[in-house]
Amino acid sequence: MQFKEKKRKSPGINITSLIDVMFILLIFFMISSSFIEQPGMKLELPASQSREVARVENLIVYISGDGRISLNENPVSIDSLGIVLKALVPKAEEKTLVLKADKTAQHGLVVRVMDIAKQNGLQKLVIGTRVDAEGQR
Repeated sequence: MQFKEKKRKSPGINITSLIDVMFILLIFFMISSSFIEQPGMKLELPASQSREVARVENLIVYISGDGRISLNENPVSIDSLGIVLKALVPKAEEKTLVLKADKTAQHGLVVRVMDIAKQNGLQKLVIGTRVDAEGQR
């Protein structure tokens, strides 16, 4: 008795649909990414190796190396910052403040601004940094 030998098909994965999905995701991320340049004071932000992108459009505080403070591009004094924040926080969609302080700014001033922000109802504080491309601090 002679048996016919069946030809075995080699198992394979059809990756055509996976490639289509990858191209669609690539196109989606290219279209949905936004490149917004934020004008303002010349700050030398401290470097950070970890990054977390936060998209906040309302409240940004800039602290320069010589102690000048700006809220959304408008100069304010440390004494009037609390009053201005108290007026703006109820109108803000997110109760978030982005703090961009120059790396030569006084630590005490930065902590004082953070304290004023918490006292006036801001729930989240984001520290703005620049990403160090070389991996060194």
